[in-house]
Amino acid sequence: MPTSRRTRSIMKNRPKAAVLAGLVIGTLSMSGCGPAGADNSLTWYINPDAGGQAAIAQKCSDDSGGRYSIETSLLPSDAASQREQLARRLAAGDSSLDIMSLDPPFIPELAEPGFLAPVPEDLAQSTSENVVEGALVGATWKDELVTVPFWANTQILWYRKSVAEAAGLDMSKPVTWDQIMEAAASQEKTLGVQGAQAESMTVWVNALVESAGGSIIVDPEATADTIELGLDSEAGVAAAEVISTIGKDGLGGPGLPTQDENASLIAFQGDSGSFMVNYPFVWPATTAAVEAGTLDQAVLDDLGWGIFPRMSADQESAPPLGGINLGVGAESDNPELAYEAIQCIVSVENQSEYFVTNGNPPSNTEAYEDPRIEESFPMAETIRDSLQVAAPRPQTPFYNEVSTGIQQRWAPPADVDPDSTPGTSSDFITSVLRGEQLL
Repeated sequence: MPTSRRTRSIMKNRPKAAVLAGLVIGTLSMSGCGPAGADNSLTWYINPDAGGQAAIAQKCSDDSGGRYSIETSLLPSDAASQREQLARRLAAGDSSLDIMSLDPPFIPELAEPGFLAPVPEDLAQSTSENVVEGALVGATWKDELVTVPFWANTQILWYRKSVAEAAGLDMSKPVTWDQIMEAAASQEKTLGVQGAQAESMTVWVNALVESAGGSIIVDPEATADTIELGLDSEAGVAAAEVISTIGKDGLGGPGLPTQDENASLIAFQGDSGSFMVNYPFVWPATTAAVEAGTLDQAVLDDLGWGIFPRMSADQESAPPLGGINLGVGAESDNPELAYEAIQCIVSVENQSEYFVTNGNPPSNTEAYEDPRIEESFPMAETIRDSLQVAAPRPQTPFYNEVSTGIQQRWAPPADVDPDSTPGTSSDFITSVLRGEQLL
């Protein structure tokens, strides 16, 4: 299986019993509460979308010739609540969790205590072919594919062509954070970044650290008592310098401390827009605004895109990795049928259709050959290339603690100090994991 410098993980660091005890609290009312059905009925717990997953479920059910029938059950809208619900139900031994749409950062937490049914070897082989490396890394735990990549997501660099040209930047080549910060300042424009105390802050910090050649989690074999973080490092300091500069110099605009992906897009579409790191939804959202008459066509015509900014000119960037992988609950009554259904769900045809209809990029590179994709997303090639070098967020069973700790110490951006934030945040997260402090 392909590996890279970003293929890092932390080994098992707490007993299964402890994990179960922590997760099972409050699950008595949830245990065994999944939908009941026939022996060949499968339940797919999906994240909210525009109906694409339900459509695929129906198509695969029809194509199976009666071998299985997939029903969908909607998870909460935010990833943290999805994680909490699934983790609790898995810990309680819920047999209805046949297929689950899983956010990559939460996969180690579910794989480590054995909550996921093993991926059959032949399926692991077939569903790994032509898959972008970022998605494979995010679907892997301890060098084994424990989930199946479905769709993948990444942030790319969006820019206003007029601003880049006025600043003298050649956007046909990779650009650095220093370059776009200087360009925005020279044109008295703002940068589109996500500065809120939310998951988006962890996404940003991780991408900067990885792009600088570091990693938030260093030791893959550490326990909770000996875990080593890579924030207090040259890479961590470099990340802090970028975030601090954007915050202190006002480059992110007055709304930066509460700015999420949608807010940064709105600001980018305005007169102060220059450069922005954000997901592919930017394109359909902008075209829809133009069609609705709420945004001038000139804004769309001025829109350009490229790979996530580099930290240094001579080192490739490591863009954020997102998306959804599919897992099967260890207590599912039909794991074989569930994996058979997953093979259908992640087919090249279904991934292409899902991108065109719901805007979620394929994890399989062959899906990008569908001519409809380039028509709907002219930046599809950039998205695919970004996914090949994208880095997952910290892979650890303690992701929730690590991410929350980063959010609490690296926001708001103006309060980030390169001389102290990397070290104090590392100390804080370490003490939380050792039970010495609370989040």
